[in-house]
Amino acid sequence: VDLMVLAIRSEFRKFFTTRMWWGMGLAIILASVAFSALYAFIFTSDVMTDGGVGAMSDTELASGVYTGGIQVAYLLTLAIGVLTVGSEYRHKTITGTFLATPKRARVMLAKVASLLGIGALYGIASVAASFVTGAIILSVKGHPIWPDASVGRSLALSLLVLGLWALIGLGIGILIPNQIAALFIAIGVAWIVEPLLTVLFSTQEWGRGIVRFFPSSATGAVLGQSAQGGPGVTIPTFEWWGAALVLVAYAGIMAAVGTFLTLRRDVT
Repeated sequence: VDLMVLAIRSEFRKFFTTRMWWGMGLAIILASVAFSALYAFIFTSDVMTDGGVGAMSDTELASGVYTGGIQVAYLLTLAIGVLTVGSEYRHKTITGTFLATPKRARVMLAKVASLLGIGALYGIASVAASFVTGAIILSVKGHPIWPDASVGRSLALSLLVLGLWALIGLGIGILIPNQIAALFIAIGVAWIVEPLLTVLFSTQEWGRGIVRFFPSSATGAVLGQSAQGGPGVTIPTFEWWGAALVLVAYAGIMAAVGTFLTLRRDVT
C-alpha cells in the first residue's frame, strides 16, 4: 500500500477514534436544523412576503434556508482544523507521528487530504439536515423546495466551503502551537473581529472593496449571499467562483505556511 495512503488512513483513524468526531457532528447537525428552521420561518413570514424590500425569489428563499446554518458549521470545521494539529502538540503525540512518518511534508499532506474529506463529510451531514428541515417548512408554507439547479449548486459548494475552513484552521493550529490560544484566536477573529472590521470598513467607499476579500464575506458570496455592512449598506461581492478562489487562497496559504513551519520546527 502506498505510504501516502497509509498516512491519510492514519489521520482519519486519529480523528474517528476520539469523541470529538461525533460531538462536532452532532453540533453541526443541530445548528443546521435550528438555523434552517429559523430562516425558513423568518423568510416566509408576512413581513418578508408582502412584496416589500425584503421580498425574495423562490431560488433565493430556498438557498437562504438550506445554507442558513453554514456560519456556525464553518466555525466548527475551523475548530476541527485547529484541533487536528493542536491536540497533537498539546498531548505530545506529534513526536510519535513524525517518528512513524519521518517525512513531515507527507504528514502535512495527509492532514490536508483528511481534513478536506472530514469537512466534506460534515458538509453532507449539514446539508442533509438543513435540506430536510427547510424543505418540510417550505412545503408546508406553500413554497417550492427545489426552484432550480442553482439551489443544488449552493448545497454542493457548502461541502467545499467547510473543507476549506478546516484547512484554514489547520494553518492557524500550526502557526499557534498552543491549542487553547489557537482555538480562541481563530474563532474570535472569525466571529468577532471580522464582523466588526466589516462594519467599520463598510462606512468607507474604499473599505467596501476590501471587505469582500474577508473569509466570511467570500463564504457568503460562494453561497450566493450578499454581505451586509452597517445599516442599509450592501458590500459588493465576487461571483461565486471568484469568492471560492479567495477561500482556496486562504486555505492554500495557511496550509503552505503551516507546512513550511512544521518542516523547520523542533517538536521535541
